[in-house]
Amino acid sequence: MITTKSAIPLKPRVEDSFGITLAPLSVEEIYSKADNPANGAVVLMSGMVRNQTDGKSVVALEYQAYEPMALQVFYQIADDIRDQWPDVNRVVIYHRIGRLLVGEISVVVAVGCPHRGEAFAACEYAIDTLKHNAPIWKKEHYSLLGEDGSLIAESSWVSIKNCNH
Repeated sequence: MITTKSAIPLKPRVEDSFGITLAPLSVEEIYSKADNPANGAVVLMSGMVRNQTDGKSVVALEYQAYEPMALQVFYQIADDIRDQWPDVNRVVIYHRIGRLLVGEISVVVAVGCPHRGEAFAACEYAIDTLKHNAPIWKKEHYSLLGEDGSLIAESSWVSIKNCNH
């Protein structure tokens, strides 16, 4: 649950950038959005679809989001970051929706700041808070081997806040 300092919906700062998109995410593009001549560091975290979860072979993930609320969560994260680390210059958060295959990037968070310690801490705060608060869900698609050797497809929806890995 996000809380804001007023009843007015948050708006992003001009220097920040946020998005929910069907398009593939580019680490280079996100990095450039976080870059600033006053930065001594840009810390970037990219999350990607891995090939297994809890011993199950993952084929793909499908993401859905309630976009207006997810963006409000992103804005709140940036606001909270600036309360805790006032020197942060840029906050960039993008999350993909739709079907993603193993190896594709699902989320990128980047923080630009004069000092690396604050940039690392703010980036970690951003991804942890996003995973806990953003209304984003994923459907995990698995490929399992049956007792007779046949391939079995299975899938299940989970909130990303329930994902500890």
